[in-house]
Amino acid sequence: MAKYKQPAVSQETQDEALAMAKKVQKPGQTKEQTKLVAQGIQKGIAEYKKLAKSKQRQADKAKKKKSPIADVQPETDTSNKSNTSLLPWCLLALSWIGFVSYHFLNQ
Repeated sequence: MAKYKQPAVSQETQDEALAMAKKVQKPGQTKEQTKLVAQGIQKGIAEYKKLAKSKQRQADKAKKKKSPIADVQPETDTSNKSNTSLLPWCLLALSWIGFVSYHFLNQ
């Protein structure tokens, strides 16, 4: 079996890791120690990017599974829809008539 070859780290990531390592560098720390810290930071960045890519792939897969179901719209009867939208208006009118009549009867 062939081993999985790790992709090369980009120059941007190397520069970013070296800059971070220099920011946290302690007095008396040698260049070799700083390089080791930068390598550790590079590995952390690479691991973070790998995890982010896998999460993105999983989110895309979940999105693809949901999308066919969401595309199908159930067929509804339009005549039933018009009847249900009339009911709230009738109830509103009846309640206003009741409020007005109550107000005038109590005066």
